[in-house]
Order: sequence, then C-alpha cells, then structure tokens
Amino acid sequence: MGHQIQHGVQYPGTESRAIPIASRLVVITACLAAIASLFYGGWETKVRSRGVVIATPSPALHATALPVPSPTPVPLSSAPSTPVPTPHPDPGVRIGIVAGHWASDASDTGAVCPDGLTEVEVNFEIARRVVKKLEELGYQADLLEEYDARLEEYRADALVSIHADSCETFPGATPPASGFKVASVVDSMVPEAEARLVACLSQCYAARTGMYFHANSITYDMLYYHNFYEIHDQTPAAIIEVGFLGNDRALLTEQPDLVAQGIVEGIVCFIAGQ
Repeated sequence: MGHQIQHGVQYPGTESRAIPIASRLVVITACLAAIASLFYGGWETKVRSRGVVIATPSPALHATALPVPSPTPVPLSSAPSTPVPTPHPDPGVRIGIVAGHWASDASDTGAVCPDGLTEVEVNFEIARRVVKKLEELGYQADLLEEYDARLEEYRADALVSIHADSCETFPGATPPASGFKVASVVDSMVPEAEARLVACLSQCYAARTGMYFHANSITYDMLYYHNFYEIHDQTPAAIIEVGFLGNDRALLTEQPDLVAQGIVEGIVCFIAGQ
C-alpha cells in the first residue's frame, strides 16, 4: 500500500527531548559495541528469503556456546569507530509490544514447567519492562495482550511479540535446548523493513544476553504467527522467543531487566536506521 505513518504530533521544546535523544544514543552505542564484540567472536548473519533473517554462530562457537548465567554488558569504551546513527527525533514514534499469551483464554498460559512456572508470567514481566524502558527513551509504547482488540489493523513503527520456549531440557540435544530465536512473517508486505527489524533484534539481543541463536527450532507458528495477519500490513513486526524456560530459566526469571534491555536495544537499532 506504500502508506507512511503520519504522526501529527507537535514537537516539544529542545530541552524536553534532549534527555530521551541522548539516552537513545547511549542505547545505540551500547548495542553497536556489543554487536562488534559478538562479531569478533565468530558470529555471522544469514538472510533467508521472504523477510526472515537468521543469525547463526560459526561451527566452532556452535559446539561450545552455553547459556551465560550472569552476562555482563559490553563497555561503551569498546564501541566501534563507525558513525552512530541519529535516533528518530519524533516523539510520535509508536512501538507495540505483545506479552505472549497474556490475558488470552485462562487455559492458554503457554509453556508450563513442572513446578508451575508459566510462560505467560515470564513473557509479561519482560514485556512490561520493555515498554517502560521505551517510554523512558521518549517513545510511545503499547503493552498489548495476545488477542488484543487493538491489534486489528494496528499501525506502528514496529511491533514485537515476546514469547519463551519449552520448559523441557531435552538432554543430549545438539545444539542444546538453550538460546533464542527471532522471525518475521514468511509472506511479508514490507520484507526489507522486517529483515532489518529481525537482524537488529537478533544481533543486539545476542550481544546483550550472551545467548546464541537457536536457528533450527524456529517453528511454523512463529513464521505464521497470528498477530502478523491482524496488524496493518505496513507495520514491521517480529516475534522473539527469548530463551528456553528449562535451560535458560535463571536468566529469564532472575535477570528480566537484562533480557528486556536486549530487546529494547534491538528496537532502537531498528528505529534509528529508518
């Protein structure tokens, strides 16, 4: 349709937006630094057709990469010398964040662990932190339910749906049932934008959390995720499975702020590149 979102929002004074813009620059710089460190460690990015981008580690890293119990952020001093893109100054930028399985049918909690931990509670805790961080950076952010009525023809600069994977540990699996993955719809109407969104999320999230991309567990339900077909076809969207509730449980439940930060950095990376 080629329609561009018109925000129609009056810009505030330069003083009021200086802090959010400076904060976004810090986020972007941190993400670029972390990505540089990740690439130096042997990652490579592969782009699949029709809007799905998959970042996969080199074979050597694939064999040794394990979940990182206490990831540490990459220092800003290690940022690459390449120019940092200027963040979008428009306070009307809107981002939708779906907390997977939240407020849907009571029986739909997503994955469930033997001790009662549910995917939906993990998703919601991370999603609400993502929204808060985005708002602190000066963006408009909507916290959305799995089947939110607002998703019908939803128009935004980006939509990200947050989910988590199985609580099963799958002992002996190669690669281990640990890591994250990101995907967009297979028949995208905005394939270039969604490829960039998925690439930014993949690279920034991996760099921030120390997790690797579990490419071979991307499912049909991710590639044909129902939200993709409910929103406006010009809204770039992606779904992220932030980790496995089994093997990545410590990171997801004990460091949700770090997990949220990785997602935020990926979104800001995407918005800044528009």
